[in-house]
Amino acid sequence: MLRRFALIAATGLGGWAALALSGTPAPAQDALAALAPPDPARLARLGERLFTEPALSRGATQSCATCHDPAHAFTDPREGRAGRAVSVGDDGESHGDRNTPTLTYAAFSPTFHRTENGHYKGGQFWDGRAADLREQAGQPMLNPVEMAMPDKETIAARLRKDADYRADFDSLFGAGILDDAERAYDAAAQALAAWQSTPAFSAFDSRYDRWMRGEEKLTPQEEFGHTVFITWNCRLCHMQRKQGIAPQETFTNFEYHNIGVPVNPDARTASGLGTDHIDRGLLDHPGIDDPLEAGKFKVPTLRNVAVTAPYMHNGAFKDLRTAVSFYNKYTSRRAQAQVNPETGQDWGHPEVPENLSLTELESGLALDDARVDALVAFLETLTDRRYEPLLDEQRAARAADTTKDTEDGDTNS
Repeated sequence: MLRRFALIAATGLGGWAALALSGTPAPAQDALAALAPPDPARLARLGERLFTEPALSRGATQSCATCHDPAHAFTDPREGRAGRAVSVGDDGESHGDRNTPTLTYAAFSPTFHRTENGHYKGGQFWDGRAADLREQAGQPMLNPVEMAMPDKETIAARLRKDADYRADFDSLFGAGILDDAERAYDAAAQALAAWQSTPAFSAFDSRYDRWMRGEEKLTPQEEFGHTVFITWNCRLCHMQRKQGIAPQETFTNFEYHNIGVPVNPDARTASGLGTDHIDRGLLDHPGIDDPLEAGKFKVPTLRNVAVTAPYMHNGAFKDLRTAVSFYNKYTSRRAQAQVNPETGQDWGHPEVPENLSLTELESGLALDDARVDALVAFLETLTDRRYEPLLDEQRAARAADTTKDTEDGDTNS
């Protein structure tokens, strides 16, 4: 996830994103739109199969589900040369330069657009280069550091080899659709987007949701964490409304901000982009050339955040508590707040020091350790029910580490 076309890993399919930005529909999309809409349930079932189809990658080694594992909140649990910060491609060697975001609740992101106040909003990927979920679904297949298919015709040819795919595509989109590479590619993307728009990706059944419906109680610490979330700067970017709570709160306003994240040297080394590369975020979006957009990345959802480490667009922070503490450096004058607890050193310089969202970042009071812990506890309540066992595993692992540290301390003393 990645780079601008010499670095297709960050912009992917520049042409498609540019068409979307200009409002000009793609020809294949026009052709499909002329047909009667496919049955939504059957379309989603086709998308579900495509999502786990390794034949859509050049070496047939990975599917969408490889980097967006349903068992791990649709993120990548694999270890690469930079740990889990960035994903490994189909060839087993290539690495991206950005962290693989969760696909949970991605369907709620509006189409990429510019608001009345001039701010960009919506779209998919960290830089919004895919205008909508349909564009997002197709781009990884052609990205050379992801699934690495050479062209759309190769994708169509792979699908034609499977009799069941031929039957399903013909039934849903019209006879012979897989003989037209453009239409076949767009139909596959449409099916994938339909699957990603189902409740399998957006359950709204976390403990927070159950609490809001009066079905469950939060602990005093979790409720305090909710208060911290509302009264600190979190709500400014991680709630859909400035006031009140949206019925289906996604915990992102889908806007773009530069929060001053430093370079992740491990990810940059793994991607091979070199020490002189600068990830300009939104400024690398096709059609955007305003330097005031440099360094801005899409605000991610906080749903399932506790089970989708590492954090930030480049996977710079391994632990959720570290990610929360990073924001505290903007509101606290304590020396401790200026130190990254994972490295014992200062947080490092922002990769792009211009255009920092200081109005939002410097809003609110400094947090002490109790408030940080409470906020983390609240964020854990945003975990979908099916992923709550992952939280239990994390807690057990932390308890084991604490016990080991205590035992080691006793032995050394």
